Parts: sequence; structure tokens; C-alpha cells
Amino acid sequence: MFQWVMRLIWVVLFVPQVAQAETYLDPAEDAQRLPDDSAPLFWRGEQKIAGFRNMDKLAPNRVITAGGEVLALPEAKIDLGQTMLTVGDTSMSVDGYFTRQKVAGLLVVKDGNVVYERYGLGNNAESRWVSFSVAKSVVAMLYGAAVKDGYIASMDEKVTDYLPRLKDSSYQDASIKNLLQMASGVQWDEDYTDPQSDVASASWETLSLYEYLRRKPREAAPGEKFNYNTAETNLAGTLLRSAIGNNLSTYLSEKIWRPFGMESDAYWQLTEEGGGEFGGCCINATLRDYARLGLFALNGGVLKDGTEVLATDWMAQSTIPSKAYDGYGYFWWLNPDGTYRAAGIFGQGIYVNAKQNVVVALHSARERASHPDDGRLQIALFDALAAAVSD
Repeated sequence: MFQWVMRLIWVVLFVPQVAQAETYLDPAEDAQRLPDDSAPLFWRGEQKIAGFRNMDKLAPNRVITAGGEVLALPEAKIDLGQTMLTVGDTSMSVDGYFTRQKVAGLLVVKDGNVVYERYGLGNNAESRWVSFSVAKSVVAMLYGAAVKDGYIASMDEKVTDYLPRLKDSSYQDASIKNLLQMASGVQWDEDYTDPQSDVASASWETLSLYEYLRRKPREAAPGEKFNYNTAETNLAGTLLRSAIGNNLSTYLSEKIWRPFGMESDAYWQLTEEGGGEFGGCCINATLRDYARLGLFALNGGVLKDGTEVLATDWMAQSTIPSKAYDGYGYFWWLNPDGTYRAAGIFGQGIYVNAKQNVVVALHSARERASHPDDGRLQIALFDALAAAVSD
């Protein structure tokens, strides 16, 4: 069931797409535009927007239940539409970025107040949207909860302590820390343009993936080389389920979603019908609850009443540059200025700036899934917004 995610990533990175003007799509008409199969790699235009907004209807999932007191997001709004961002020779306003990158929602929180909130493509504050790899960073926070709860003793424990099927394989000496830092040392080809690469040819059914990974050779000592490996986000999710003896969606609801005050239910997609939640994708949630996740991280995993949900200093540990690559921590992307991000293809993001006490949440349906120019532009957007509300 999860093969479509890999095919999506593979195709959208090299199939040309034509830029379009800002689009409005009435959510009431989404049912007429939803894809008639489960392969988002061919989605374009209105079909993509409707699909991203209704992913919970297109793939198996489990509910992440909200409830109880909602964390208030007081409003102190200012107009940031003319705020300028620059990358190299390219300059544009936030308004221009909003149209060019097909933004479905942009929300800026400063000192706990919503200072900018804007929606596009037919979305509103109640719209759920696909997260893609933003889910990885959520998994990293759940690891912090598992350590706090005593389910995992240390990040230095071995992967095979929880996933014994991988004993006597190249994962034998890899630690949980290595796994979350994408530095297991196991060979993996993430070339989306090559149909023979690992990412394009591996089976994503849980047990089949285990067997596939068991046969992979080691190319570096654990912790020495950063190698982005989509399959290992699946291992991370499965390892966590093994440790806590529960589904990730239930654990997320019990540890963060309900106690921190998320406003709406969300949905976590499964690797296969009846299977486990995929550690790298996808949580379908509202923009405001994305922002609350950023505030939870900014607050170090501490609830409003002072209860620590995550292990002590977990967010600080999660955002320490790894030995293998200084731009990555525990499933968080790190910026040189000390800010950090959760990032998903097609322009999904949560940006956390502790120094300026700023969180930015972003939903998008941009034309390209992952391109360096789009990545730099998105970081420039976050930086410009943080600077504008902090001046």
C-alpha cells in the first residue's frame, strides 16, 4: 500500500511541471477531483490540491485523537505580505512567495501570539493537509517521550535490541542514535531518478522491507556517514512501536496531541492495511495544530502546567549537529543560526526559532517535490518572517 509514496517521490523530482497562477479550489468540490487510484505521482494542479487536502480518504490511516482543553492561540496580527526575502539574485515578497510556491497555509506565531495567518488554494483554519516527512520530526519527539517513560533506556541501545530480525546483518552494531541521525552506515541508494535504486525498487511491506535491508552491505562504520535513507524512517517507527507496545498514533494522542491542547483530530497513514504508522510519512493535520507542534518543541516538550512530556533536555539533544552531518539532528534539519525545521516534500514545514521565540507553520502544493532552489527559498521565507516580527 505504501509503494505509491516512493513512486511519488521518484517521479515528481524529474518530471517537468508547468507553473500555474494562484489557484482556488472549493473544498466542497474536492470529491469530483480526487484521484481514481492510489498513485499521487501523477497528480497535477487541482487533483494534487484535492488529494493533499483529503489524503486520509485515499490511504489507510489511524486517528490521532484530540480532546480536552485547547491551547489558545491569541491573535495580534500584522500585515507581513510585503516582507521581502532574498536568495542570491532572487528577491520577492511574502505575497509573491505565496503565489509562486502554491501555499495552502502560512502561520507565524511570535511570543505565543498569532501575528500572521493566511490560507490559499481553498484551505481554511479547519483544513487538514498532508505532512509528508514532517512526520519524522514528530517521531523524534515520541522517542523523547519513550525515553522519559522508561520504554527506551538510552539512544545508545542497539537497533537489534528492539528489532531482532536484523541481528547478524549490517545493522548489528548500529544504535538508535545512528538510526535517527541517518547514519547507520548501511548502504542505501536514494536516487529518485533511477528505477533500479533502492528507494525505487524496495518493497515497503514491513516484513519484506526487513528482509531487503538485512541483505544490504555496510559501507561505513555506524555514526560516520550521513546517508538519507527513507527505509530507515520505517525502521524507526517500527522500533518505537516495539518499545512502547502501542501504535504511534495512540501514543502521540496520549503524550502530546491531547495534553498539549491540539484543536482537531489528525490522521497518521499506515504502511499497509492494518499495519503500523510509517515513521517518515504522513500526518494529516490542520495548520494551527502544526503550529502547536512547533510550540511544543519550542517549549522543550513541557506542558502548560509544567509537566515534562519528553526526557530532560530532549529537544536540545535532538538538535545537536550529528557527527556525520552538521545539518541534521534526530530527524530535524538544523540551520547554522541555531534554528531548526521539520520538512516535507512539496513545501511542508515547521520552523522553530528559540532565540526570537518564533514558530512558522507552512502547508504547500508547490510544483516540485524537492529541489535545492525551493529549499533555499523556503528557508529564506522563514528567516525573513522571523526577522520581521522580531524587529
